[in-house]
Amino acid sequence: MLLNIGDFLGPFSSAMVGAVAQGVLWGIMALGVYITFKILDFPDMTVDGSFALGGCTCAMLITHGVHPLLGVLVAILAGMAAGYITGFLHTKLNIPGILAGILMMLALYSINLHIMGGPNQPLSRAHVTIMNYINNLCRLPVIFKDNATSVSSLITGILFSGALIAILYWFFGTELGSAIRATGDNERMSRAQGVNTDRMKILALMISNGLVALSGALVMQQQRFGDVSMGIGTIVIGLASIIIGEVVFGQRLAFWFYLLSVVLGSVIYRLIIAIVLQLGMKTQDLKLLSAIVVTIALSVPVFKKKLRSKKNAGCRTRIHRRT
Repeated sequence: MLLNIGDFLGPFSSAMVGAVAQGVLWGIMALGVYITFKILDFPDMTVDGSFALGGCTCAMLITHGVHPLLGVLVAILAGMAAGYITGFLHTKLNIPGILAGILMMLALYSINLHIMGGPNQPLSRAHVTIMNYINNLCRLPVIFKDNATSVSSLITGILFSGALIAILYWFFGTELGSAIRATGDNERMSRAQGVNTDRMKILALMISNGLVALSGALVMQQQRFGDVSMGIGTIVIGLASIIIGEVVFGQRLAFWFYLLSVVLGSVIYRLIIAIVLQLGMKTQDLKLLSAIVVTIALSVPVFKKKLRSKKNAGCRTRIHRRT
């Protein structure tokens, strides 16, 4: 007998399961944004283009019979190539970082059109995705019926994000990873210590955009179509995930916790979007909502700091009066 989780939890809870699955998959993109914006201190705008690049590349490979895992691997390499070009423009041609990212983002829009030969590429039911493999392996349609796709997407996201957090935690503890972190903290001091900062920037941008393209490939497989505009607003979503993770979970000393909070921040962001949609908000207002969420998340630390300063000032005043 087929079971449907929606019969027990209701449509709202089913929508939340789908939102969590999307949050984990987009959380991989947020990890890439975290590397450039937080670790490298580089405002990389390439991600809007590299996210779509990963999705478009993987979509075309799958439609031509390539295994979805191999399609994901090629998408990662394509994203790394985009990151390399952005780094080259910045380090070798001395183009400001934010402008180099914008130039690459614009170029990738045309490149993605050439890759797909059009604005979008749907996947038919005959095309196999990673989610299909998990469905068949775990017999999810028998257990969850209508929610099998969301559950398989969630499992896929957990497997990939968990593995990536472990790999990134190990990598940034190595000498090479520490050199990237040092470049982001103090470029002049790193250069004085013999670190090739240009090479570190290029490497970090390659890793970042590779992760973003990976996320784009997985999201494409979940929604079963690639689109040249699927990356619009990606940078805002990534920053929102990072900021929400910091605000909700705080700033801990463990680096692995930082990485985990980024993914969890993405999940919270998607849950917020899903809740307001369930409450009747129109999809045309999602961009406005995203801007509001990011603004609120950015404002919370400022208000916390002001409240802490007022509290400390009040304590000093009371101590002064007693003395």
